[in-house]
Amino acid sequence: MISDAPTFAVVIREAVPEDAAVLARLRYDFRAELDPAVETEAAFLERCQPWMASRLTPGGPWRCWLALENEAALGATWLQLLEKIPNPVGEPELHGYVTSLYVRADRRSSGVGSSLLAACLEECEAHGADAVFLWPTPRSRPLYQRHGFEARNGMLERRFRRPPAVLPR
Repeated sequence: MISDAPTFAVVIREAVPEDAAVLARLRYDFRAELDPAVETEAAFLERCQPWMASRLTPGGPWRCWLALENEAALGATWLQLLEKIPNPVGEPELHGYVTSLYVRADRRSSGVGSSLLAACLEECEAHGADAVFLWPTPRSRPLYQRHGFEARNGMLERRFRRPPAVLPR
């Protein structure tokens, strides 16, 4: 039986400032799934959208990719290229920081997350990054491991424990 329903391919493309509203919505959905929000959805979107739009201007350290199907956003991921201090040894002077990789629940385990992560890794390779790091959720850890990420003993982290604060409006 031949279906008359159109089929659409998932498109991964670099985000532009005009995508900020969609990206802010995805960010809210991502974080609100993991922890209770401490500000209203509307306040967050109003605060996040201009932040994202300003980071997506060409030439800055931030990049973002959107996964789209028939113009509907399925997910996104962000990458920040971080300069290292110059050094005299044969070690690249750039790191990649992957953050906020999110795929809508109805499209998880379909390859969308892998495609988004591949875009980040290709960008890091193109810029000659020394290493790429991130903080995975327990659910996302297998995705990153499939792409060659490993837990390293050499990285130390210090967190500042503060009670959740409602941001001023």
